[in-house]
Amino acid sequence: MAEIEKLTRELVAIPSHADETAAGDYIEQWLREETTGRIERDSHGNVIGRRGSGEQSLALVGHHDVVPPEENQVAGDSYRVERESERLHGRGAADMKGAVAAAMCAFRNSAVDDGELVFASFVAEETGGEGARGAIADGFAPTYAVVGEGSTGYSAPGVTDVAIAHKGRRASTVTAEGVAAHASRPEEGTNAIYRATDAVDAIRELPTPGTTVLGHEMQGSVVVTEIEGGSAWNVVPEQCSITVDERTVPGERVPLTELTSRPGVSVQVDQDLEPMACRDRAFAELVLAAAAEKQCDTPHHVVKPHATDAGWLAAAGTACVVCGPAEPGEAHTADESVSLPVLERCYGIYRAVADRFETLTVR
Repeated sequence: MAEIEKLTRELVAIPSHADETAAGDYIEQWLREETTGRIERDSHGNVIGRRGSGEQSLALVGHHDVVPPEENQVAGDSYRVERESERLHGRGAADMKGAVAAAMCAFRNSAVDDGELVFASFVAEETGGEGARGAIADGFAPTYAVVGEGSTGYSAPGVTDVAIAHKGRRASTVTAEGVAAHASRPEEGTNAIYRATDAVDAIRELPTPGTTVLGHEMQGSVVVTEIEGGSAWNVVPEQCSITVDERTVPGERVPLTELTSRPGVSVQVDQDLEPMACRDRAFAELVLAAAAEKQCDTPHHVVKPHATDAGWLAAAGTACVVCGPAEPGEAHTADESVSLPVLERCYGIYRAVADRFETLTVR
């Protein structure tokens, strides 16, 4: 579908790592000109379109911000966009302006008989989901959502799968306080690095929670990724901090607060991105059936290791799945690209789900 390639090209060319306004303007204008939907630009900068009405609603969800580009991905005041064979290269092609373009076309072209079809492109996904959280706080609450983040190549190369769960991420700073002293008389101080390394040993022993989502196991993890402390080679350090990366599962967290029972140790949570679990089997099966129809290979329900805006939506009560063209390792790279045939496939999946969600029974 040439139109999806054209839309993706034009969206990718618009810089949106520091300011998403221009990309949002483009999406909003296209929706107003090309669709009969009720189009809104909310106070956060999100672009939301609605067609039809009814008891149930399905949202096709994406985001139009990107991570900062590499030098080779910039051409003057625009991002560079190049086609090689059947792949489109450029910052944001995979994550996730290609999926946004496919969802825009599906939103316009799908039949809406007895239910509400919603398109949503959020801002600030890459910096913590501020756009999605703002929309939810304002009342954004679809019954179902297909989030177009990457789900291709998980069960097998080239297969567009359906993610029914993903992990979240909690980032914490553990700080150990001590008492400074000259290193020649260490007994006069309290070594903060020793306290911190004792905390590291304790973190390695903490239980990591797991859960099962529609028969698929999810296991969390916790890893110390940075350590910083000390002021000079001859000074017993009075402070040391460590960074902890925790991959979370729905409803559970590693009990990091246990560390605060140790002398001089405190814990600060710096970021907590929600995990996602789809508990509505009928919706998950409907999307999987649509994915199977649109490709020769057999897709599967899978679990993603990365957090997306689906986590915020699921926490607010929306039944979510993730289904999109990006493959593992494509996003956030100097050679980011997306498969054009897979973009067309995702467009077909989104349309099929939009045409059928009204048949589901609300649970």
